[in-house]
Amino acid sequence: MTGLLWRRGSDNPKKGMGGRLLKEFKKLVKDKKYDEALRCGKNYIREIGDHNHDLFFTMGAIYYTQKRYGQSLEYLDRALEIGSYDTEALLLKARAHVILGQKTKAEQSCRKIQEIDPGHKEAQSILDSMKRPKGR
Repeated sequence: MTGLLWRRGSDNPKKGMGGRLLKEFKKLVKDKKYDEALRCGKNYIREIGDHNHDLFFTMGAIYYTQKRYGQSLEYLDRALEIGSYDTEALLLKARAHVILGQKTKAEQSCRKIQEIDPGHKEAQSILDSMKRPKGR
């Protein structure tokens, strides 16, 4: 799961407290201490600002795995404000919308994925599953 939650290298954060908080956040995620990681991530945002795409994506993914879909969507949206072509964030967002019964929003996320990656099978699978009648 660590690979899903932290995909890229360092964003070269501000030195000092920001670097320390980001390093601590990554370690907590790696150690699967997700509640502590969320607290640390919120501290990072409060102290340093909100320009770290991977931090937002990771926090959204943690909330998603905890089935806290509303909070997941908040952080995924913030990640997408920074990196609007992130198909992984869009896919998690689509899945959260499906679970919450927000099919129009799920479809919008899937269509955006298809604009970026026309052959994206998971986005198409979500769209297809929403077209099938319930009970099948």
